[in-house]
Amino acid sequence: MRLFAIRDYRHLFGAQVIALFGTGLTTVALGLLAYDLAGPRAGIVLGTALTIKMVMYVLIAPVAAAYAGRLPRRTFLFLLDAVRGAVVLALPLVTEVWHIYILIGLLQAASAAFTPTFQAVIPDIVTDESAYTRALSASQVAYTMESLLSPVLAAVALTLMSFNWLFLGTSAGFLISALLVLSTRIPDAPPSTGTKAWDTAAAGIVTFIRTPQLRGIMALNLVVAAAGSIVVVNTVNYVRDVLGGSQSDVAWMLAASGTGTLLAALALPRVLDRIDARTVMMTGAGVLVGGTASAVTLTAAGLTTWTGTATTWALIGIGMALIITPTGKVLRASVGRNAIPETFAAQFSLSHLAWLITYPVAGWLGTNAGLPLTWSVLAILAATGTLTALRLWPSHDGHGQGPVSRTATPARHAPGKDRSTLARAA
Repeated sequence: MRLFAIRDYRHLFGAQVIALFGTGLTTVALGLLAYDLAGPRAGIVLGTALTIKMVMYVLIAPVAAAYAGRLPRRTFLFLLDAVRGAVVLALPLVTEVWHIYILIGLLQAASAAFTPTFQAVIPDIVTDESAYTRALSASQVAYTMESLLSPVLAAVALTLMSFNWLFLGTSAGFLISALLVLSTRIPDAPPSTGTKAWDTAAAGIVTFIRTPQLRGIMALNLVVAAAGSIVVVNTVNYVRDVLGGSQSDVAWMLAASGTGTLLAALALPRVLDRIDARTVMMTGAGVLVGGTASAVTLTAAGLTTWTGTATTWALIGIGMALIITPTGKVLRASVGRNAIPETFAAQFSLSHLAWLITYPVAGWLGTNAGLPLTWSVLAILAATGTLTALRLWPSHDGHGQGPVSRTATPARHAPGKDRSTLARAA
C-alpha cells in the first residue's frame, strides 16, 4: 500500500509538517522578541519561557498520552491548533516580559496535548502494517527536517521582514493545520479498557528505573539537554552581543546546528545496521562533551569567530542526533510489546525533565554570571551524564538491538491491546 495514497493520512501528515515548522519559526522569533524586550537579559527571558514549555510537557504530555484514546480526537486536535494559532498571533503584540510567559504557557500546553493525540490517530488511519511503519519513519523525518529548515526559512524571511511577521506567518500555518485536521475522517477511539491514566504513566517510569539500558538513556537525556541548551538559549545573545551579528545571523547559526543533526540522522540508518546502538549513543555523548568543551574554549579564550562558533554548533547537532535517533530502537528492544506505549510516554517526560534542568542554567546563570561560567557548568553536566550512562548501562546489558532484554519490566496490559496504543505515547 502506498502511504501517501491514503487521503486522510496525507492531510494529517501535512497538518503535522505545517505545525512543526510553525513551532520552529516561533522558537526563532521568540528569541528575537526576548532580545527586543530585554536586550542583554534576553537569556533570562528565553530560558524562563522554555522552562515553562518543559513544565507543560512534563506535566501534561503523560496525561494526554493516557487519555488520547478517550477524546473526540478530530475536534480536540482542531481546537488545539486553533489555540496555538491565536496565541502565536498575540505574541508580537506583547509589551511586557510577563505577557510572554503567560502566552508561552498556553501555547506549550496545547502542543503538549497535541503530539500524543495526533500520534494516537495514525494507526487508525494507516491500517497496513508496512505502511504504518513507513508512517512512523515519515514522522521522524519531519521532525529532523524541521530542526534544519526552520532556522533557514527564518533566516531568509528575516532578510525581507522583521521578526514580528514570523509570528503572523506561523499563526496562519496553525490555521491551515487545523483546517487539514477538519478535512480528515478520524474515527473515535474504541472504548477505554478501564486502565487509569496515571497508572499507565507511572508504569513507564518504573520500567526505566528497573531496566539498565533505559537508566542509561535517562543519563544520556541530560547530556543532550546540557549541550542543546547552549544552542537553543544562548545563541541569540552570543550572536548579537559577542559576534555582533544580525537577526538573520541568529537564524543561520541555529541552522548550523540543524545541519549537523540532519547529516548525522541521514547517515545513521546504515551505521546502526553494523554498529550497536549503545556504541553509537555513547559516541554521541562523547561528541557532545567535546562540543560543550569547545564552546567553553570559545568564550574563555576569546576565540569568538564565526567559523569556530558554527563548527561547534554543528558538532553539537551531530552529537544530539547520535543519541536521539537510536533511542526509539533501544526503547522498543528493551521491553515487551505491551509495555511499549508506557515506555515511550515515560521517555517523552523524562527527556523534557532534563531540559527543565538545563534551560534555567543556560538562561538565568548565563545572564547573571556570564557565558564562560555557564557553559562550563553545562559541560560538567554533559560529562557527568556521560559517565553516569557508562556506569548504568554496561556494554553486556543490552545494546538496543536483538531480543527483548531479560531485565525488561513485564507487560502490564492485556495482550489484546493493539499497536494504536503504541502511537499514543511514541
